[in-house]
Amino acid sequence: MTTLVNETIERLKTNVKGHLVLPNDPSYDEVREIWNAMIDRRPAVIVQCAEADDVRYAIAFARENGLEISIRGAGHNIAGNAVCDNGLMIDLSTMRNVRIDAHKRRAYVEPGATLADFDSSAQVHGLATPVGINSTTGIAGLTLGGGFGWLTRKYGLTIDNLVSAEAIAADGNKIRTSENENPDLFWAIRGGGGNFAIVTEFEFALHPVGPEILAGLIVFPFSQAKQVLTQYRQFAESAPEELNVWVVLRKAPPLPFLPENVHGKEVVVLPVFYVGDIVEGEKLIEPLRSFGDAYGEHIGVQPYIEWQQAFDPLLTRGARNYWKSHNFTELHDGVLDAIVEFASKLPSPQCEIFIGFIAGASNRVSADATAYYHRDAKFVLNVHGRWDDAADDEMGIAWTRGFFQASAPYASAGAYVNFLTAEEGDRVAAAYGSNYDRLVQIKKRYDPENIFHLNQNIKP
Repeated sequence: MTTLVNETIERLKTNVKGHLVLPNDPSYDEVREIWNAMIDRRPAVIVQCAEADDVRYAIAFARENGLEISIRGAGHNIAGNAVCDNGLMIDLSTMRNVRIDAHKRRAYVEPGATLADFDSSAQVHGLATPVGINSTTGIAGLTLGGGFGWLTRKYGLTIDNLVSAEAIAADGNKIRTSENENPDLFWAIRGGGGNFAIVTEFEFALHPVGPEILAGLIVFPFSQAKQVLTQYRQFAESAPEELNVWVVLRKAPPLPFLPENVHGKEVVVLPVFYVGDIVEGEKLIEPLRSFGDAYGEHIGVQPYIEWQQAFDPLLTRGARNYWKSHNFTELHDGVLDAIVEFASKLPSPQCEIFIGFIAGASNRVSADATAYYHRDAKFVLNVHGRWDDAADDEMGIAWTRGFFQASAPYASAGAYVNFLTAEEGDRVAAAYGSNYDRLVQIKKRYDPENIFHLNQNIKP
């Protein structure tokens, strides 16, 4: 295979406008590296695409030479499917252009763009759409799997704001897809992952947001975890959709508003976000302060962009990450007890358990309207195992799996594909419920040979 690649590599170089990176190039190790340090694979060739036609040439080259294909956006996916061994990696990370049409409230976004790229461009015009909570995340992977964040309660999932997409199919053809053009493909890419085509441009609807919002953190002692969680559950039942409050249980980072003796201790954190009238928002968040005796808080008016980057220091690239996740329609006492139990024995200072509150607009979309099926989910609970040393893998993975099993009896059906690790292929069908059979048929149409299989795979 390597000999064949070497014999034909010059032809590929002349066709693409981007860059080819080979194992003997000085930049090779840097280019193949992705966010999750547990993934260490070595592609035979990396095509850093500059435009959509580069994607076509890369697919054709891989197929002609029998090379497996992996597709990288920003390289943030937990499963590490962006990188393959001995195959061809289509690297979209240099295609990061974001174009905003403020009059139409539309964003046109290339697949290598990060959330930071998207947010900063849209916020120039006081606009945004629901995306994730870590600004280094790629817009492509986030969108194709569903996408949720602080604005989801008000404006739905990321895919609920996708208007159209330009893509390259497995046969190399360019396809435009929307509700009116190739609607079956448009239905499938809204939650079906990278199974069907490689998206080269996303078109999103935008909403007036900010540029300043009300947001911040309240930090409670871990000894008060059960009472905070119980009151949070009750508070969430009546919170307006402009208000979003999550829960994070972890060891306290050295936040400047916390006493030094709290740093490194287990804590319960309420990240608070409100989009709307600031005075009204301050009234709405006041009850949160009575959940316990807080160590401290830092809440105030700040730029939306800054809040979107607030958690970046806790999610830098280069650590070893192993996640497990469940959906919940309600938070039973049993899952709250499991959260407290496992948060009391975090295997590293970087590990955490978080509850993402997504109830609202996304629940009003029917389960068969997009590939993303579990529209009844009101909370997404993620156990985030994270550490630096490979010697800690066994301990960290065991803790993560232990919590996943302990919380499973209280979870609702399905899974969020963006949080599935590489070995969770058995959960893919469950993630799509009764939509799965339709996805299989669309996969048969657009990728019958399963060329795009390094993903949470839907087999044709």
